[in-house]
Parts: sequence; C-alpha cells; structure tokens
Amino acid sequence: MNDKTKHIVLKTENLSIGYQSKKKQIVVAKSIDVSIQKGKFVAVLGKNGIGKSTLLRTVSKVQQPLNGQVFINQKNIAVISNSELSRTLSLVLTERLPESQITVLELVALGRQPYTNWIDKLSSKDIEKINWAIIQTEIEHLKDKFFYELSDGQLQRVLIARALAQDTELIILDEPTAHLDLHHTIKIFSLLKKLVDETEKTIILSSHQVNLSIQFADEMMLFTNDKILTGTPSDLIQQNAFENLFPKDIVNFNKELQQFVIKRK
Repeated sequence: MNDKTKHIVLKTENLSIGYQSKKKQIVVAKSIDVSIQKGKFVAVLGKNGIGKSTLLRTVSKVQQPLNGQVFINQKNIAVISNSELSRTLSLVLTERLPESQITVLELVALGRQPYTNWIDKLSSKDIEKINWAIIQTEIEHLKDKFFYELSDGQLQRVLIARALAQDTELIILDEPTAHLDLHHTIKIFSLLKKLVDETEKTIILSSHQVNLSIQFADEMMLFTNDKILTGTPSDLIQQNAFENLFPKDIVNFNKELQQFVIKRK
C-alpha cells in the first residue's frame, strides 16, 4: 500500500488496538503499519472477533489506540479536533438507529451538521450536497419516507448518502452489508466502487464478503491469526494469503477462479 508518488490519506505507525480495562490491557492486534492512498477502495477482511471493527473504530477516533499513532493527511488524529475530523472523515457503523419520526431526506441532511450554523440552517451549498448524495445513491424515490419504513438494503444506502452529504475525503464503513441478502450486498459493493471511481474519495469497509471484496476492492487488509497482510487482491492471491482463512474441511480457495468454493465431499 506504499507509494510515495501518491497522496496518503490514512497511515498507522506501530499501532496496537484493543481495550483498556481497570486491571489490564486486552490487545486485539499490534504492530499495525499501513498506508492508504487517496481514491482507493479498501476492504478489511478476517474472521469474526479478530479486530476488523476495532481497527476501524480506532483509526476514526471512536476509541483510543493502546499504542502507536494514526495519521490522517499526515496529521496525528490525537491533535485533530472533532470538528476538523468531521470534515475529513465520515463513519457508517452497524448500530441500529434510535426510534424517531425522521424522514430519509432529514437523515441525509444530518450529514451537513459539521458545516451548518448554530441554528442548523441549510445553505444553498448544503442543499446541493444533500441532493447530490441522494442522486448518487439512487434513493430519490425514498426521500419522503420515514427511515423506519425502509428495508435493510434501502437504509444502508441512506446511511451511505448521509456520509456522502458530509462530503469528506475519507469514508469508513463497518460491515455495511452484514444484514443484507446477496442481491443488495452486490449493489452496495457496486455503489461504493462507483463512488470511489467517480469522486476519488477513499472508502474503507470491513466485510466478511471475501469473494466480492476480491472482485471490487483496489486494496485489502487481511487479518490473520498472527499478522495483517496488505496489498492488492492479486498480490494476496499470489501470496496464498487466503489459504488458511477458513477451515479447509468446509471451503477451499480456488486461485484460478479467485474465490472460495464449497468443498465437495
């Protein structure tokens, strides 16, 4: 992931992630050194509980690192104010939204909060960004619906639209397809790839969708039991990085097909 000729949006140095309890530190992963370029679609992959969500929450300043440093645009996030960060990074988490009577349009408009004045009055630029985000995510027909009326797939597109309306150069999504069927999962991956290609934003998502990530992602971060591997999908395939990701009695990785296939008994 290193290329000195490209602008590095996100970088970590000797990063350790995990949790601090009263008695001890629980280290999930350590010695993480990655650099992510502007305009890349990056998939973070690995088994359940291995640290994907913890990494994304740490680099987005939702939780503190146990050790090491995180830089956004060469600036340490420890000294970046929340106000400045909200203009640089937008985050889409998997938590359910609280009950309310908010419409899709109002939910997308919340993405403009880092820019609105103290009475939350939308400027013409705010409205332009909101409408652009709605068009990009193809949810024009949903904007007057209440968000609780939406399917999981529709809601995920709305949350992506809110992140787009926030107009940050870096968008981080934690398991955006976790509750979606295959059809809507493919549509979300296609949408995110299109946004990267058309807007040059950098999008990082965690996912269990290895096959789709190989097809759509520009770069990958693959959590294994003892280290994190980075590179293009082709790089990791050539390194046999996916061979031990899942138990071989269930699935095998086929290098020719570039995907996991069910093992036939």
